[in-house]
Amino acid sequence: MSELVPLDRLAIPPALTGEHGRNRAQGTRQVDANDDRSAVLAWLARYVDSPATLSSYRKEAERLLLWCVHQRKRALSDLTHEDMLLFERFLGDPQPAESWIMAAGMKASRKSPGWRPFAAPLAPTSQRQAMSILNSLFSWLVEGGYLAGSPLALRRRPRPVARSQQMPRFLPQAHWAAVRKTIEEMPAETDRDRLKSARARWLFSLLYLGGLRVSEVCTATMGAFYALPGDDGKQRWWLQITGKGNKTRLVPVTDELMAELMRYRRANGLKPLPTVADPLPALLPLIGPPTFMVRSAVYELVKEVVRQTAEHEAAAAHIERASPHWMRHTAGSHQSGTLDLKVVRDNLGHENLATTSLYLHTEDNVRHDATNAGHKAGWMPDTARPD
Repeated sequence: MSELVPLDRLAIPPALTGEHGRNRAQGTRQVDANDDRSAVLAWLARYVDSPATLSSYRKEAERLLLWCVHQRKRALSDLTHEDMLLFERFLGDPQPAESWIMAAGMKASRKSPGWRPFAAPLAPTSQRQAMSILNSLFSWLVEGGYLAGSPLALRRRPRPVARSQQMPRFLPQAHWAAVRKTIEEMPAETDRDRLKSARARWLFSLLYLGGLRVSEVCTATMGAFYALPGDDGKQRWWLQITGKGNKTRLVPVTDELMAELMRYRRANGLKPLPTVADPLPALLPLIGPPTFMVRSAVYELVKEVVRQTAEHEAAAAHIERASPHWMRHTAGSHQSGTLDLKVVRDNLGHENLATTSLYLHTEDNVRHDATNAGHKAGWMPDTARPD
């Protein structure tokens, strides 16, 4: 078997380019591409402003094209329903493994001779995710007039699960502890590693302690954190958020969340406390100018952590499904075990947690103190981390 190389260096034999594929559409096209590789690149170009999504989608399209060339010996635009059934099985057991799977513990760059399309065989949940992405690819190629039909159109759809049988969309305390452990044990050998670790911990603190939506994380600024003295003379920190429906709410910044903010700012070379109207994003990119991160990039940061956690946990299928919105549900679920539902409602910006709560109101300072006392992430202190 010839050496596998990434999509940008893939040389496709003339017979497999798809220029004369049996599934090529004959009518007017909205896509200029005249071969399969160019068509895939045109689809990927739509995500150039979302690096995390682009990387994820490229990976799945790349695997399929490599399989077409090296394994199936058939052009992408020749693929049938039966071919895609074979490919889905291949994702769970890429053989020969030495050609398709990277060496254990290796993270080779795309330019390295040690690069392989897989880090490991895909678990069933990852297989479904891969096929979902490829379904989007084929649907787009059909809509653009490049393909006559999608080889995934006849794929069996999973039967909808009754709400009462659905997997709960939050992490129980034990699973949340496992996610924390993954973040606390992230590498910290290089400056980039340390920044990445600090960002992951801060992101999950915002999602769990703040109960923020991913859209709110993406738009929050450092200047939205501010302190107000209460009638009792006690100073409390708040985070002003503009959320769903363009509604503004105040999120209590607990002592623990405030400590995490200061920790994150120090990791990025900033003064511990933000200034009034500080325009810096609350969540910073690792490199480049301090621009606001897009939703898909934040989503992938969360998914990367939960995937790593799932690799070492018996409850892998549940943990691997977690998303930023799961973390918001987790925050609400855990808060509801220790806080009054009125406090939870106001913290999360819900209009109602129950019908009767529509007419209830929680005084802000009381809400802050209750949240501070009753809702904690439980991060391991820095002093307890082994060198």
